[in-house]
Amino acid sequence: MTISRRAALGAATLLPFASGARAQESDVIRIGVLADFSGPYRDTSGPTSLACARQAVEDLGLATRGIKVEVIQGDHQNRPDAALALVRRWIDQDGVDMITEVNNSAIALAVGDLMREKDKAHVNTGAASAILTGARCSRNTIHWTYDTWMFANVLGRAAVRAGSDSWFFVTADYGFGHQLERDTAAAVTAEGGRILGSSKFPFPGTTDFSSFVLQAQSSRAKVVAFASAGADTVNCIKQAQEFGLVRRGQKLLAMIAFISDVQAMGLATAQGLLLCEVFYWDMNARTRAFTDRVRPKVPNNWPGQEHAGTYSGTLHYLKAVADMGVPAAKASGLAVINRMKAMPTDDDAFGPGLIRADGRKLHPAHLFEVKTPAESRGPWDYYKHIGTIAGEEAFRPMTEGGCPLV
Repeated sequence: MTISRRAALGAATLLPFASGARAQESDVIRIGVLADFSGPYRDTSGPTSLACARQAVEDLGLATRGIKVEVIQGDHQNRPDAALALVRRWIDQDGVDMITEVNNSAIALAVGDLMREKDKAHVNTGAASAILTGARCSRNTIHWTYDTWMFANVLGRAAVRAGSDSWFFVTADYGFGHQLERDTAAAVTAEGGRILGSSKFPFPGTTDFSSFVLQAQSSRAKVVAFASAGADTVNCIKQAQEFGLVRRGQKLLAMIAFISDVQAMGLATAQGLLLCEVFYWDMNARTRAFTDRVRPKVPNNWPGQEHAGTYSGTLHYLKAVADMGVPAAKASGLAVINRMKAMPTDDDAFGPGLIRADGRKLHPAHLFEVKTPAESRGPWDYYKHIGTIAGEEAFRPMTEGGCPLV
């Protein structure tokens, strides 16, 4: 594999401690947060996920029990070659035991293969591809926070149950968009809803979505669902608002969106938007308590679902380490993963849950509607809770994923 000079330098400069003597400390558990610290997904991963991983260490209080934990960071630059070069160095020279976050599905699959080869633990809290618990599942990987199948399933089922039973899709014309539309349509029809049509926009490079939005408007569907992500979704929502779809009674639905996207759009643009998240800071007393502990560390970017996943996954990993002992945990990442699967999960971000044999972590998922500016009581008070789907129903059945571990 050829590694560019930029990638090699980027990986090297992000190592927070030198190789050598410290890597020989066999009594230290080392966790690597591999995320986007400088690119387009910095706000949904990056510094806030790092703060949440460190919060998990702090909350568990392992130092008082004589267990030393170090949390380090690395920028994958959204490049599999740079990510693998960094992870290999972390494992071979710096004694890293567990990798978390990894908010890029191509990188997550590559890192998962390497962690299996090296017998280290991969607690993936950032990638969305459901293949991580499907055909490419790994005995050394747990997929923690969400996945594409869950988003499609929850949005389809919860929205129809809430009365939004006719749908029109505006879909990015490539495999990712097609899969989102197909999975969501299946959930909608399973609940008795109707698909009135779809329009597919060229990907990538489209900035004018007016013709596609107008097709959605003329369909008179109760829900206009955007089977896309990132800037495409944001631009679709902005143009749909300009054409007055919400004022005419249609609901806009983002297949994959985060609270940081709402923050970026502003409530005037995002108001009325339907979306799915597995965590919201104001859900209950436990989520508010968790957020209050993390906020001082990242005051300009409150924790969202991906950050909460990194906290939750790191916390449960460390519970397993404490349960089995540091020497055994460092000897085998697979042994820690198996212990994690055997233990029920419970934390302030998600409450009680469990981990299936295919590595899928189960917890409830929620349908939210974005508030109007008049409804919001203050910073980051953005969501109205519409409905919840239990974890066992929200995620793809284990028998349908094709995981060879099952």
